[in-house]
Amino acid sequence: MKARIAVLPGDGIGPEIVPQAIQVLEAIAAQFGHSFEFRQADIGGAAIDRTGKPLPETTLTLAKESDALLLGAVGGTKWEGLAYDLRPERALLGLREQLCLYANLRPAKLYPMLADASTLKPEVITGTDLLVVRELTGGIYFGKPKGIEKTADGERGVNTEVYTTAEIIRIAKVAFEAARKRRKKVTSVDKANVLESSELWRRVVIGVAKGYPDVELSHLYVDNCAMQLIRNPKQFDVLVTTNLFGDILSDEAAMLTGSIGMLPSASIGSRVGAGGPIGLYEPIHGSAPDIAGQDLANPIATIASAAMMLSYSFNLDKEAAAIERAIVRVLEGGYRTKDIQSPGAKVGAGGAPRVPVAPVNATGDGPPPERMVGTQEMGRLIRAELARA
Repeated sequence: MKARIAVLPGDGIGPEIVPQAIQVLEAIAAQFGHSFEFRQADIGGAAIDRTGKPLPETTLTLAKESDALLLGAVGGTKWEGLAYDLRPERALLGLREQLCLYANLRPAKLYPMLADASTLKPEVITGTDLLVVRELTGGIYFGKPKGIEKTADGERGVNTEVYTTAEIIRIAKVAFEAARKRRKKVTSVDKANVLESSELWRRVVIGVAKGYPDVELSHLYVDNCAMQLIRNPKQFDVLVTTNLFGDILSDEAAMLTGSIGMLPSASIGSRVGAGGPIGLYEPIHGSAPDIAGQDLANPIATIASAAMMLSYSFNLDKEAAAIERAIVRVLEGGYRTKDIQSPGAKVGAGGAPRVPVAPVNATGDGPPPERMVGTQEMGRLIRAELARA
């Protein structure tokens, strides 16, 4: 496999976590005989500082010429005072629109050894393994009319929720196809009791379901779904929903796993590259400017996003599975970044030794003590596990 990968580190912790994922991809390339060409460009706040635009033409051109995109994060307090259309986050909307990235896939799977890191009871979240399929290029983020206008007594802000039959059909098909590879259950989330756009959403999803008789379809209003994710997350397999609802629910689902720093995402569309659909792969956490430059960021979500890239854009499932196994082995060894440390855990003195990960402690009577590590060391440990495979 030969592929061109656009590297967009972005802001905050992005420049720290993205290199860890690149080094893992380089290790995979060497181990399995692939060739990945990495080309870097500015995006978000970093691009604003250099060019005055969150998505420069050079970055967009690079993105269009690549087979996949690896993104860190964008945004930060430094740019909050800018005009709305010049803020770092506009770069993400621009990429999604220009590359036709209409489907966002956000898995939320609990690693058993991290059950204590969640704020919920282990018995509630143990066994959680769900996928949020979020429509990404329609809905209230793109609908028109929109904007802020002056009125006689102040101002008026408007955003429009719009969906067409075609948009709903294509995202529903992504969800049903994903469910066929999982536990064959799709839950469609809407607000059809209030919103006409959701009434259409539900009707069209029901129509698509007729082509997937082997997949069970159910429906939930978004407020009920938000409650059920906390009450009983194990009931869900694949959730499919609108842009706005998916944005909110996927972040809620992330906290089921203990930390938003653990979860990857893939945004895919209709354009095809070297081995499959061109996609944008990124962790779902933000730029976390408060810990930037301190070697505290968790790189696992970015590394797992690289694994999703191998699977979805390049059809390299074996290589993606190797990365997932390496992550699990490191976690089994008790290694933790600060965000996934169990409350009250005793952290091993001196952090992690530079030796291969052991699955149990020295006495062999249980899991090892948790050992705090930084961004770079977590990446190195995962690469070490890849080398042992």
